[in-house]
Amino acid sequence: MAVLELKKISKHFGAIEAVKDVSFALEAGEVIGLMGDNGAGKSTLVKMIAGNFRPNSGTMQMDGREIVLHKPVEAREHGIEIVHQDLALCNNLTAAANLFLGRELKTGFGPFKVLDYAGMYARAAEIFVELKSETRPRDLVKKMSGGQRQAVAIARTRLSNAKIVLMDEPTAAISVRQVAEVLNLIRRLRDQGITVVLISHRMPDVFAVADRVIVMRRGTKVADKAIAKSSPEEVTGLITGAIETV
Repeated sequence: MAVLELKKISKHFGAIEAVKDVSFALEAGEVIGLMGDNGAGKSTLVKMIAGNFRPNSGTMQMDGREIVLHKPVEAREHGIEIVHQDLALCNNLTAAANLFLGRELKTGFGPFKVLDYAGMYARAAEIFVELKSETRPRDLVKKMSGGQRQAVAIARTRLSNAKIVLMDEPTAAISVRQVAEVLNLIRRLRDQGITVVLISHRMPDVFAVADRVIVMRRGTKVADKAIAKSSPEEVTGLITGAIETV
């Protein structure tokens, strides 16, 4: 059974049809590359999955049951997490503090509670070990590389035992070595049975880690293919319109 299934999802803003009748299913433990040119509808589609937008029509099902998301916190309750392109990290805080921002651990009795720093550092360390990241809980974000920052943002999704992680351009504007680090983090999420939707313009990254590629053009889905049965040239043609559909 698919962990998430979209059926004829559409979204319009006035006369602008951003997403039209898009259907696909996500299986547990697979990486999906979501590709398309600017304005293709990728971001709108992902924001509907993340609870930022409500579809004008169509349905979403998780584990065979229909869900209706009114806000991002409801998506998180269903196990859907998103890693935004800007990462939404606080540079002046440690890695552990960023992981637990807004959901800090506390210790004590009744109204007499204080922040459980030891517990947060310990859990953060466990997550970084799971992800095989060199990031340390006490490291300040402002001193981190782009790859380490991505590790913190990805680690934050592990606190809620996410089933699906949506990643928006995670390898944009970072070095080649840091790209390799982020791609390894994506593989480790997949190995733990988590579904990853990778929004990217970088063809080599998608073909390096994705199991399937979904291509959007002008708000519609024009392809949903196994990576092994496609090629960068074909995907480029689908994105630009040189190839209509497959």
